[in-house]
Amino acid sequence: MSNELIFNLILTIVGGVGLFLFGMRNLSDGLQAVAGNRLRKLIGMATNNRFAATGAGTLVTCIIQSSTITTMMTVGFVNSGLMTLHQAIGVIMGANIGTTLTGWILAIDIGKYGLPILGAAALVLVFSKREKIRYTAMTVMGVGMVFFGLELMKNGFAPIRDVPEYLAWFQRFSADTYFGVLKCALVGCIVTMIVQSSSATLGITMGLAASGVIGFETAAALVLGENVGTTFTAYIASLGTNANGKRAAYTHILFNISGAAWITAIFPVYIGAIRAIIGNDPNTVVMVGGVETYPFVMAAIAAVHTGFSVANTLLFLPFTRIIARQLTKLIPDKPQQKTPKYTRLDRRMLESPMMGIAQSRHEITRMSECDRDMFAMLKTILSSQEVDESLVKDVFKKEEALDGMQMEITVFLTEMLAGQVPPTLGEDAQKQLRLADEFETVSDYVTSQMKLYLRICNAGIAVPDIMREELLTLHGAVSTFFDSVNLAYREKDTSIIKDAYQHGDDITNMVRELRGKHLARLAETPVDPLLSTTYPSMLAGYRRAKEHMVNIAEVMVGKGGYAGKLPPS
Repeated sequence: MSNELIFNLILTIVGGVGLFLFGMRNLSDGLQAVAGNRLRKLIGMATNNRFAATGAGTLVTCIIQSSTITTMMTVGFVNSGLMTLHQAIGVIMGANIGTTLTGWILAIDIGKYGLPILGAAALVLVFSKREKIRYTAMTVMGVGMVFFGLELMKNGFAPIRDVPEYLAWFQRFSADTYFGVLKCALVGCIVTMIVQSSSATLGITMGLAASGVIGFETAAALVLGENVGTTFTAYIASLGTNANGKRAAYTHILFNISGAAWITAIFPVYIGAIRAIIGNDPNTVVMVGGVETYPFVMAAIAAVHTGFSVANTLLFLPFTRIIARQLTKLIPDKPQQKTPKYTRLDRRMLESPMMGIAQSRHEITRMSECDRDMFAMLKTILSSQEVDESLVKDVFKKEEALDGMQMEITVFLTEMLAGQVPPTLGEDAQKQLRLADEFETVSDYVTSQMKLYLRICNAGIAVPDIMREELLTLHGAVSTFFDSVNLAYREKDTSIIKDAYQHGDDITNMVRELRGKHLARLAETPVDPLLSTTYPSMLAGYRRAKEHMVNIAEVMVGKGGYAGKLPPS
């Protein structure tokens, strides 16, 4: 074989692999954009029921065609507290089943149509203006790239059969003995760790087998190793996570390594079962147009891949709780880091914007709950003549935490928006930026109210009962309004806007009425100057807090309106 021919062969194979990988990326990104909301609901199906969790992992991975993304999302969810370890184990098992769909897609012998599919989808992508059509075209274009890339790989590997020295080198990796199976599995594992895509190495394996360079048994052993190699990504994803995140990642590693171990131990039996299922000898050669073809080998390799994940899941599924308990013992919780981190946001979620949006929404919900706690604390402080210093410190800690949470959410969402985000998700991210700001501002006003009250108490001035009752009445109205807005946000109830304006107007009228009563009292009875000026400021503070609650309701339904930030104190 001439140097020029070798060079062309390498270029063809590298081009095929690159096109295949880029196609898988486009396919995954397009499907995520088109089916984003559905994916969130599917992840939500991951309950404590192990079968539901496994089904959710399978469906999500079938849709996005990447077990790596599903696994990384799961590790991120466990790390952030959105998912328990027990739920994650089921999802990860399901992801291993879902990713085997790739093999069956590749087994469809339509490689010659890959380029026309790619070209037609590219034209739609270039000329279409509607975002949904564009992302659908991106998905179809990814399918075309995958098939055309696989066809290039098959064509690139074909000449190797005509060069005895190269064919002999490949045949050194033969799965005809137990050690031969282990050697092939090790090669598959190392290549997958380098390429960081089990789908790509599966495509290469199918290309080699379809061109007759390697036999079916060798390809099957390579596939077992590729399942082990893909766990390296899970290990990388676990770096920097908390103990629960590491446990989720190690579940994936344990699942695949254990599966490869027991299946290689019974490799001849397993291969015999696959042959029986396929019904034809995968190594059968058929001449088509004077060219040797292997019509059954690709389906047989896909069956090996699916059989591995399904058999392994059936074996481990009854023991998910036991596995979770043992992993908890093996990987104990570490003391919290000294540098505070106020949210559980995980940058790994930036790889999948729709899941990142779900995670940031969870953190904003936590912000709203902190606000609710602060309202309850402020009520207790206002109700007593004696200031509870520990409660005051708790309010300040909550306010500091909310400042940190808003900052971290803002950084996270800003990084997300800097990447490729579908327009609908971009709008959600912008809403969440606004909501984080509004909930943080509400906490500023609660803290401001407490400071004003402490100013009176620290001056040794007794607050008259009538003023205290008025403040508590107003506080109750504002707090109740906040609870209704908070509940609407948690339940995604956009109908809140119908009542928000009315509630807001009621509070505004209450403030005006209380201010009028206060001025009337000043005309009748002398009041300490500090108390006479601080009380109206507190009334105004509640009114401003109410305006930000109206803002939250408006953001939920996509309206504008911005009451402004609390002036620096």
